[in-house]
Amino acid sequence: MANLPNRLLEGLAQADKTALHPHLKHVQLAQKQVLYDTAQPVTLVYFPTGAVVSLVHDLNSGASVEIAMVGIDGVVGASAALDGKKAINRAVVQLSGSSLACDVGTLGAIALQSEKMLSTIIRHEQALFTQAQQSAACLSSHTVEARLCRWLLRARDLYGSDTLDFTQEFLAEMLGAQRTSVTLSAQTLQEAGLIEYRRGKIRIVDADGLNEAVCECYQAVKDRYAEIAPA
Repeated sequence: MANLPNRLLEGLAQADKTALHPHLKHVQLAQKQVLYDTAQPVTLVYFPTGAVVSLVHDLNSGASVEIAMVGIDGVVGASAALDGKKAINRAVVQLSGSSLACDVGTLGAIALQSEKMLSTIIRHEQALFTQAQQSAACLSSHTVEARLCRWLLRARDLYGSDTLDFTQEFLAEMLGAQRTSVTLSAQTLQEAGLIEYRRGKIRIVDADGLNEAVCECYQAVKDRYAEIAPA
């Protein structure tokens, strides 16, 4: 996957870009790589430029559910740069690719010297909270098929590709659904000519069709992120 501009970084004031640039390093993130675990210290902050990361809540039962998805319009771990505390959820790479990384303490020091950067980070964390709320409402109110459409469209937006590398087990875990339910929903979308699925890869064939089948949660999250990181 080619590198893409991180919209959050692109939207910073020039002075903030200049201050932050020397401290950014390019890294490659592998699918299913855990960037940090719940209650563990966060040492690096990630600005995805190709990779897509899921923020996951783990239940005592051993089940997990995705509460937010972060890609080229966001940052992973920024809240730790402001308070230095431990992670409140697990961050796992759902689609492999590139990212820029910065030491958490360095980002915090620079942000505290810039009101504009600090405001951007705070608004991003508010957007994450909104996404988590939307995900909770979506989980309780919408069908697996509608949630799958939302998830695929969001992943497509952040990855910049119609071809997504997923197993049904991984999809089921992220959607908080049974694998059989995800399989049936994927088959329905494939029969409708909206996607093609084979050997752990999903290709979106008809994005407009998915938009017609998706729940309102997709557009709500997209609109919220557009406020802080315009395309």
